[in-house]
Amino acid sequence: MFITLEGPEGSGKTSHIPHLVEYLRGKGYVVFPTREPGGTSISEQIRDILHDMKNAEMHPRTETLLYQAARAQIVEQVIKPRLAAGEIVISDRYYDSTIAYQGYGHQQDLEQIRALVRYATGGLVPDLTLLLDVDVETGLKRKKKGNEWNRMDAYTVEFHQRVRAGYLEMVKQEPQRWVVVDASQPWERVQEELRKVILSRMSE
Repeated sequence: MFITLEGPEGSGKTSHIPHLVEYLRGKGYVVFPTREPGGTSISEQIRDILHDMKNAEMHPRTETLLYQAARAQIVEQVIKPRLAAGEIVISDRYYDSTIAYQGYGHQQDLEQIRALVRYATGGLVPDLTLLLDVDVETGLKRKKKGNEWNRMDAYTVEFHQRVRAGYLEMVKQEPQRWVVVDASQPWERVQEELRKVILSRMSE
């Protein structure tokens, strides 16, 4: 089973995944966590380029293509082999981030973005995508309190509002794949909801 966590900046995806993995392993499942961009040596190098504040002049098309390069590598090197071995893969972001950020956020042509995504992933679609939804101002305040403020975070509030709106639009388009969790709730409550949703979907 392939599970992805998505959401605007500061929604808490990264903090929840280790606890979800530990919980599922405790129930006997073989679970592999990963992240995008990243998850392989090549992909992590691309992540550094994408997130480096020194690269503020990066064009949206360059940004889009770099994300696809990192994604193609992790899909072929990590995700597909793990799924073929019967493992559960949980990823901190996947191609929906590209549609939300580079598509809706940068207002690039969505059909072109989707075509690039299909090429990079070889058509691999998650079985379940969890959207940790939080309003933009709250999310950015949370992110600023942490230590990972990067080039993507530094875009305008309007950009991040388009990203969030894009996520919510994608939920409407594929309601069977997406589940929305209110990430403004206390952390423990969000974790509890994530566990319930995952177990329920796995039992179907």
